[in-house]
Amino acid sequence: MPDSHGESGAGTGTAGGADAARALPLAGLRVLDLTLARAGPTCVRHLADWGADIVRIEPPPRDGTDGDGITGDRDGFDYQNLHRNKRALRLDLKHPDGHAAFLRLAATADILVENMRVPVKHRLRIADSDLRPLNPRLIYASISGFGQTGPYAGRGGVDQIAQGMGGLMSITGEPGRGPMRVGIPVNDLSAGNLLALAVVMALYERERTGRGRYVHTSLLETEVFMLDFQASRWLMDGEVAGQAGNDHPTNIPMGVFPTADRPINIAASSPKLWEAFCHAAERPDWLAEPGWQTPEGRSADRARVNAAIAGATRARPSEWWIAALEAAGIPCGPINTIDQVFADPQVRHLGMAMPYRHPRRGETHLVASPIRMEGHETGVRLPVPGPGEHGDEILAEAGLSRDEIGQLRSKGVI
Repeated sequence: MPDSHGESGAGTGTAGGADAARALPLAGLRVLDLTLARAGPTCVRHLADWGADIVRIEPPPRDGTDGDGITGDRDGFDYQNLHRNKRALRLDLKHPDGHAAFLRLAATADILVENMRVPVKHRLRIADSDLRPLNPRLIYASISGFGQTGPYAGRGGVDQIAQGMGGLMSITGEPGRGPMRVGIPVNDLSAGNLLALAVVMALYERERTGRGRYVHTSLLETEVFMLDFQASRWLMDGEVAGQAGNDHPTNIPMGVFPTADRPINIAASSPKLWEAFCHAAERPDWLAEPGWQTPEGRSADRARVNAAIAGATRARPSEWWIAALEAAGIPCGPINTIDQVFADPQVRHLGMAMPYRHPRRGETHLVASPIRMEGHETGVRLPVPGPGEHGDEILAEAGLSRDEIGQLRSKGVI
């Protein structure tokens, strides 16, 4: 297991609770977290890590499970990584008294984040249109599968469905092998990241106008946006990209090449880098090879270029190549397994394995925030809460009396 706290001042482990939160950039903001699965919680994790007071609202237990049924058990690696730095309240939004209590919370909240199916929030009467008259300053943030309106708005969506419908699987993998998913939930994560950006933009606007804003994105929109140059390649030049395996779709040479011990990545596609690579590989004759003098020529002769490079790189081990190419200013690097990633000296220096004392699992690690803000330090101020752990204090903060809270509990609303 990793044992480094990092040297950069970020992600240095369990922090000092409420006192630490008050010093962070989002201190003082109250967030109602109605998210499930991964996309919504990814957005909320940014807000939580940087100091917002997160109130996670979960439904009362109905099936005996102690997680969300998607990201695993509450003490498991996935749930723990997604839901740190939060307080928790169990609340039955379908019950009239639960809905009324929720409105009390929403009346003074700064931000609400949800990723329900579009019809669900309207059926529960907790949509932006329901809350806006109650709290005009509220930033209401949503992630859906396919958008808040349109022919697919009512559909449920998950990451892999969006990878397929948004084109990513058609350009991932080796030519002729059929569609291939990316090895992480790239749409869930990217949609959560983009929604967090939208929330901060809306907060900045609220400073000027005094009014909140409804912000939203979807897995499908995110995937189309993330196609980036492959999308504009079609829109502007009419080219439909296909699978290119480990080769870059348009830049050559850029891809995976064998060495005497293990494969490495090499990126030497620009004229300057290509010339430097030929000299570093001790093959200056490649510079005179017909058709290889230009990126376009190398692209047209990709198979022969790659075969020639592979023949050269197989002769020496990966460490020799990485040292030689780095000395020549050519981007390159090993292809690490996950355990090798966290053993890498730069990853250790950056503190990406964040130390964490779990109340039941003991000393362990979570994935640190990748955002660096000089003068501020993130960490785990609050471990993942137990089911409804902070219910009484959260409802009391919303103005409910002890008797009112007791009545909600007696009715099974909390």
